[in-house]
Amino acid sequence: MDKLDSKQPIRVGVLGFGGLGQAAARVLSSKREMKFVATADLHGYLYQPDGINSDQAIKAHQDKGSIGHLGQLSENSIKELIQLAEVDGYFLALPNLPNTFISDVVDIFQAVGWRGVLVDALKRTSALELMLLKQESLQKAEITYLSGCGATPGLLTAAANIAAQSYSEVHQVEITFGVGIANWESYKATIREDIGHLAEFSIEQARTMTDDEIKLLLQSRNGILKLENMEHADDLMLERLGICSREQVKVGGIVDTYNAKKPLSTNVKVTGRTFEGKISTHTFILGDETSMAANVCGPAFGYLKSGFTLHQKKIYGIFTAAEIMPQFVT
Repeated sequence: MDKLDSKQPIRVGVLGFGGLGQAAARVLSSKREMKFVATADLHGYLYQPDGINSDQAIKAHQDKGSIGHLGQLSENSIKELIQLAEVDGYFLALPNLPNTFISDVVDIFQAVGWRGVLVDALKRTSALELMLLKQESLQKAEITYLSGCGATPGLLTAAANIAAQSYSEVHQVEITFGVGIANWESYKATIREDIGHLAEFSIEQARTMTDDEIKLLLQSRNGILKLENMEHADDLMLERLGICSREQVKVGGIVDTYNAKKPLSTNVKVTGRTFEGKISTHTFILGDETSMAANVCGPAFGYLKSGFTLHQKKIYGIFTAAEIMPQFVT
């Protein structure tokens, strides 16, 4: 693990090649410190040690339905790729349905004896709770794992941690997001997971819905999903740091699945009492021009770089995005 010291690019893989995975590939195409060498979807994988051409890979997936048509078709794509590819770190751009899915994928890494850095962008508190149970096994496997490293949880959770430093006690953390997606089919897994957060749906219902059923649901709502009091891992992350109880964290937002423009500005508000006894609120607002993909993939790779710093120091196990500061990837 001398990549950062030797200035050799970090060899990066992306598991999942839907909308988020493809956005991750585009982000990596402009990075000098990281090289995109491996990816997998449900039906195949692609490994090119000299670097994958992101545009070519995306076109192959969009035209033929699987990256395997450019690489290798397989119904056991993730395991085969992990065993074949020489990769220093992976971004798990995978659906969080069911809650055990990412945890099960991590079991594959451990089972084959892989060592390195893993980063996910999972959302649900219950999914993070499952990952935290792997602390000891990840340490033994010499894997450095950073969880919840997207936008929320992730970027906004880290901002809440920083904002909290002004206060003697934190009264509330409120995260509100606006997401605009021009075509919901580009982010099927993300939209499906959002539907699972709606009060009238369960995760299992969302997981088993057909594409046609989702289309009808979105049509009935004019493409708008309004999400309130979501089960989001920001609450567990901030509680673990002693900033506030999970009951004091509220997460919600609006997703427009028909338009690219954000329906509202994404922000986090942290309210607390200073040592002088004054009540105040810090607000951190993301620029409306930054897309959901930019606010997820950028931080994810920043956390991946930080994970390498830890791994080089032989620091293994699981950390959350609120505990570690991401490093900018040039």
